[in-house]
Amino acid sequence: MREIRTEQITELVEKLCIDANCRLSDDIYSCLGKCCTTEKSPLGQKVLGTLVENARMARENFDPICQDTGMTVVFVTVGQDAHVTGGSLEDAINEGVRRGYEKGFLRKSVVKDPLDRVNTKDNTPAVIHYDIVPGDEFHITVAPKGFGSENMSQLKMLKPSQGLQGVKDFVIQTVSEAGANPCPPIIVGVGIGGTMEKSALLSKKALLLPVDQANPNPDLAKIEEELLQSINDLGIGPAGFGGSTTALAVHIVTYPTHIAGLPVSVNIGCHVTRHSEGHL
Repeated sequence: MREIRTEQITELVEKLCIDANCRLSDDIYSCLGKCCTTEKSPLGQKVLGTLVENARMARENFDPICQDTGMTVVFVTVGQDAHVTGGSLEDAINEGVRRGYEKGFLRKSVVKDPLDRVNTKDNTPAVIHYDIVPGDEFHITVAPKGFGSENMSQLKMLKPSQGLQGVKDFVIQTVSEAGANPCPPIIVGVGIGGTMEKSALLSKKALLLPVDQANPNPDLAKIEEELLQSINDLGIGPAGFGGSTTALAVHIVTYPTHIAGLPVSVNIGCHVTRHSEGHL
């Protein structure tokens, strides 16, 4: 059985918090650059150019890409043959968030109680999701989520009779209602199936997928392509100023569901849909 010390976990999470907030992933960075040449609106081209320059400067200076450094969402994949020693795994993760946001001079945006609204002053606690898998691997993905985009996300319990068209209509309606609020160009994560909470988790995980890779399921890839075209045809454009680049990608993740249900969640990510990952 492989042992992993909590201090190692804390150090990794600290590093990933800073990296995720300061370095836009290569796939999104490249996609923004390509969109500068395909965007039809001159103003949209200018906005996209500014976003690329902002991301470049953040990379070089190791500064936050955006002032909203998000609520820290952490995905942990733990092999059932791995053993965490030296304390609580959850405490180790939150300590890493605490150190990362302090060391990286990242804005602390978490309130202790959703009603009292008193800031915790260290961006903890994180939202942590665990996957237990065979083997002894230990993998962490840190995905800070700003709430300009999170607030525009929606979930709907469709009837099975509404089918694929109902899913498409809901996705497009959600993006249309969001307008400029989530800081487009956006990435659209769609979770279909499971239960209410499972579909929401699927949609968030969908935002971690590379924007330059098609869905391995050809049927879903076709739906993603159709949705992306329909969303870009809305004309919302970069920063909401109009144009042909409202979204960079649409990703769909599905899961088996009940005969009486069709849960659908749409989680919207802004142009800095951030995530950074590491292994121990």
